[in-house]
Amino acid sequence: MVLYDRIIVPIDGSAGSERVAVHAAALAAVHDAELHGVYVVNAGGFAGLPMESSWEGLDDMLRADAESALDKVERAAEAQGVPAETHVLEGTPSREIVEFAERGECDLIVMGTHGRGGIDRLLLGSVAEKVVRASTVPVLTVRIEGGDGDEAAGEVPDDAAPESPAEADAAADSTATADGGE
Repeated sequence: MVLYDRIIVPIDGSAGSERVAVHAAALAAVHDAELHGVYVVNAGGFAGLPMESSWEGLDDMLRADAESALDKVERAAEAQGVPAETHVLEGTPSREIVEFAERGECDLIVMGTHGRGGIDRLLLGSVAEKVVRASTVPVLTVRIEGGDGDEAAGEVPDDAAPESPAEADAAADSTATADGGE
């Protein structure tokens, strides 16, 4: 049974984002699906710069960052023998990701999350959380480095077992799918 024909992997090039690309490419290989790497240039974040700033230089730098990040998706797809396309979009990241997925008839969004909680999430926001809330397309989040207490990009040793049923429930909650399923 094939569940996914088109998988989108939004990538920002941050540390750990290659892990997300590899995970998405592996899923695409299992489902014989197309992989679409997406990088969103959030030019609105630079609107407050003085007009004397070199917009041309800034745009070139942002485009270079996009190409570097999308190279990770292309390499991961090539390693899995999966067809891949890359797309550079402009706008608000969460909005552009959701619109691309829905407009492109994608079946799954695979994206990274830093697993921040508390005040960090409140102050910094979360693109992944906004996508999960707004998207009609299922979202699979992959934990990457940088979360609270995250030492190995969310990986748990095979021999690590919960000490109590409450810990087992907490572990199950942290691995539930983003659209509420388990």
